[in-house]
Amino acid sequence: MNKTSHPTALRRRALAASLAALPLALQLGPAWAQAASNRLRFTLDWRVDGPGAIVLLALGRGYFAQEGLDVVIDAGAGSAASVQRIASGTHDIGFADTSALVEYLANNPTSPRLQAVYMFMDQAPSAVFALKKSGILKPADLQGRTVGAPVFDAGRKSFPLFAKANRFDASRVQWTNADPALRETLLIKGDVDAITGFYYTSLLNLQARGVKPEELTILKFADHGVRLYGNSVVVSPTLAAERPQAVQGFLRALNRSIKDCIADPAAGVQYVKARDSLLDAKVEEQRLRHFLENFVATPAVQKAGLGDVDLPRLRSHIVQVSDAFGLKRYVPAEQVFSSAYLPPLKERQL
Repeated sequence: MNKTSHPTALRRRALAASLAALPLALQLGPAWAQAASNRLRFTLDWRVDGPGAIVLLALGRGYFAQEGLDVVIDAGAGSAASVQRIASGTHDIGFADTSALVEYLANNPTSPRLQAVYMFMDQAPSAVFALKKSGILKPADLQGRTVGAPVFDAGRKSFPLFAKANRFDASRVQWTNADPALRETLLIKGDVDAITGFYYTSLLNLQARGVKPEELTILKFADHGVRLYGNSVVVSPTLAAERPQAVQGFLRALNRSIKDCIADPAAGVQYVKARDSLLDAKVEEQRLRHFLENFVATPAVQKAGLGDVDLPRLRSHIVQVSDAFGLKRYVPAEQVFSSAYLPPLKERQL
């Protein structure tokens, strides 16, 4: 037997190699730990498009890096999916509809306590779209009509609030399940009388299919008595508890990015285009402008600043959504939102 192949000799050689490598491991160990502690896995609430500029610009201009953060941004598949991603631990932080967060917290009282930490949409973007030739000109005209939307669509889920605010019977509306990519086509073909969708998404999708704005009846929920908050930044309890400074740094970078996009939407879209070269920059700039002007930089935000909430209004939001969704309990507003990680008001003012 070759002496070098003896098991004892092999073990000695392996031990010697391990000891020789130890100084290098000790040297690299802190670097590996530092990289892991600085990394944040972020989820959008939907696919990459114009509104995604508010976080993609922060990445592209190095705002996250300046905060010592390594942020990985993934496309989303809806707010409910974003909440589940953060709850399951696959993502640390992300965008999600505040109503979806309320629903999760109400239905999962013993699950991880996710929390919103930055409200960037002062109003929910849901709207009803119909062709004027259908005779639908006001909310009550939807009675006896067919409306198309995915079952998870925010406008569909909060439609009872829209009906109540406009004093018509929601039970007299018939719903048709629609794939998100096909709902505008169903409206144009006449397969449904109306659709619900995000204002800045469905409007541009309809225009891309040849429908002129003057041919449409557009009923934005926010303009018709439904004062719900929209999307917020949601964090996992693990991230908030173990790395609060990372949450603060992320929000500082995001806050800078939102203000940059408001000042120059075209510049923001460059980072969206860099992420997906197949997108039409002009269309996405228009989408971003609709998003910012109608739902982010609202008159209330111009006055009070970005990011924070009005607690009485948030409590009203929770009660309305809980009743409309048939939730089992009302979640305290303080569990839904925390202002503890926000940048100073001076930095959040527009």
